[in-house]
Order: sequence, then C-alpha cells, then structure tokens
Amino acid sequence: MASVDFRGGENNENLLGISWVDSGLVPILNPGNVLDYFSERSNPFYDRTCNNEVVKMQRLSLDHLNQMVGVEYILLHAQEPILYIIRKQQRQSPTQVIPLADYYIIIGVVYQAPDLSTVISSRALSAVHGIQSAFDEAMSYCRYHPSKGYWWHFKDQEEREKNKPKSKKKEEPGSLFQRHRVDTLLLDLRSKFPPTFYQPKPGEKPIPVEVKKEPEPPTEIVKQEEREPAAKSSAPTAPASKPPPEKRARLQ
Repeated sequence: MASVDFRGGENNENLLGISWVDSGLVPILNPGNVLDYFSERSNPFYDRTCNNEVVKMQRLSLDHLNQMVGVEYILLHAQEPILYIIRKQQRQSPTQVIPLADYYIIIGVVYQAPDLSTVISSRALSAVHGIQSAFDEAMSYCRYHPSKGYWWHFKDQEEREKNKPKSKKKEEPGSLFQRHRVDTLLLDLRSKFPPTFYQPKPGEKPIPVEVKKEPEPPTEIVKQEEREPAAKSSAPTAPASKPPPEKRARLQ
C-alpha cells in the first residue's frame, strides 16, 4: 500500500517539502518498471494528463512518446538498485523538448530535485539566519555602563571560573624594595672587597686581579712621627697652683 508524507498539503504548488514511497513495490524496483512505479495514483509528483497516461491507456509502447506533443516523463538515469532519475519535459516536436522538472528515487523514496533559484535562495536564507543569530547572541553578552564603557559578560566564563579549582598563590621571595636594598648592599660589598679572580668567558681559566696597594711611608718619616709625641710628653709641666692660705684664729 502506498504511503505519502505531505508537509505542505496536496494543494501546495511547492512540492520540494514532500516525499512519496510505496514500500510494497520497492524490493522489485528496476529500470523496466520504474516509470510504472512513478505513475502510481498516490504519487503527488505524477501528472495524470501527461502523454504517458495516454500511451498506458492505449497499451502502446513508450516509443510512441516521440511522436506526440505535450508533457511526458522519461527515465533519465538509472543506477541499480538505489538511484533512478526521472525527468518531466514538454515535447514540442520529435527532436525538441523543454525540461520542466527532475525527480530522483533513492531506495524507493521519490523526491523532487530543487531548481537553481531555489537552491540559491535557500542557501542565502540559511546564511542570513546564521549571521543574524550570531549577532543576536553577541549582543546578549555586551554590557555598557557610563563609568566603565563597553565590556563582554560571558555566562560560560563565570561557570568555568566557579568550577575551576582554586590554586594557591605563590608567595614572592621579596618585595621590590627588598630586592633593591639587597642589590645596593651587594654592590657596596663588592666595591669594598673586590674579587681576586675574574673569568672573561665561561670555561676559561680565571685570571688573578692585581690589587693596587697604597705606598708605605718611608721609615724616617715614621720614626720622626714617633719621636714627636715622645718629645711633647717630656716637656716641663706648668707649676701647680698653690691653695689659698689657711685662716688662723686671732689671739686675744
């Protein structure tokens, strides 16, 4: 029994949204009977006023279609047992026809092939819908405040931050002030105690540094300086001041 899947209704001129299949005849479908399968009365794609119906009623062969004028159906391509393509065309003479529509049958299911304008309009509509949806979603994440300006607020980011395990903050070994003070002390120590060796390049032998010593004063000057404090110490000291005389009591 035939089964029909109508999405737009029988009176709808656009047949791109419907399909038809007769599950009872699908196992025996072949290039010889595919036109009879397509001409079933329950098939919404079949026009009963076509020349195929006249030839069928008169029990003539399909070769007589070339001698007639009007709408007809022919088998355009067959790839057994899956794919069959049937064309609907307007015959004006034995050598001149105008294609009207193509139908492809895949595993017994009949579909109408869309024309170029329908394909372009459908793709353009899908692209516009996708772009509009992207803009709408982007605008839902946009925030504005007079003091802050514009920024993005994503809900997924908040959930990720909540679910993300909190990592312990690494303590800094020292503040910038402490590091600066340490560097100053090291430079001061280096200036007071310069290194005795230096290495020009890694891997080379260290070279001793020549330390400049201050010239020692001559021995005569040293002896003279030692004598001067001794002479000063042997100089006569000033006489000590005498205490005031004691007061004696008067004799009466």
